[in-house]
Amino acid sequence: MTVVIGLTGSIASGKSTVSQMFHDLIIPVVDADVISREVVHVGESAYEKIVDAFGEEVLYDDKTINRKRLGEIVFSNKEKRDQLNQIVHPEVRKEMLRQRDAYKADAAAAVVLDIPLLFESKLTDYADRTLVVYVDENTQLARLMERDQSSVEEAKQRISSQIPVRKKAEMADAVIDNTGTIEQSYAQLKSILKKWNIIN
Repeated sequence: MTVVIGLTGSIASGKSTVSQMFHDLIIPVVDADVISREVVHVGESAYEKIVDAFGEEVLYDDKTINRKRLGEIVFSNKEKRDQLNQIVHPEVRKEMLRQRDAYKADAAAAVVLDIPLLFESKLTDYADRTLVVYVDENTQLARLMERDQSSVEEAKQRISSQIPVRKKAEMADAVIDNTGTIEQSYAQLKSILKKWNIIN
């Protein structure tokens, strides 16, 4: 019986770090962000729909999608953002489920669905257990400002566009407090996976 783990966090909470720990433990990870880039490659159906909807102005000369240009268009316009999401999200979900089910068919002990907006997108039913990577709000703000070289206002705006990480922690089956060292987070992860009978 493959245990499907929905892994999430909030911006700058360190979810990618924990995702890498699963790789180190040889537990497969299906990454929604990676898939969302793959489904818009030239020739894919989502790519064709994006060009139809937004025009050639969102393409580079080599016909690949200029994500920065597309981002500028949708970031300031909710209608266009919804339109883009309606094109990309169904394709991402289809591919995630395909990969998940392939690992289940191979009888993997566990498979991780790394979904940044797991709760926001209401995708918790894709997983058997949910795991949230948590940091307190001050740490989150400081890490985001340092990572993106952004101002306090910019960082706060990006954080407030998601469900607060403490809320996510309350909704999760397990939580990794990632405020400390990487070693401490790794120890927490191993302890959770032992409790779930995924590793010995």
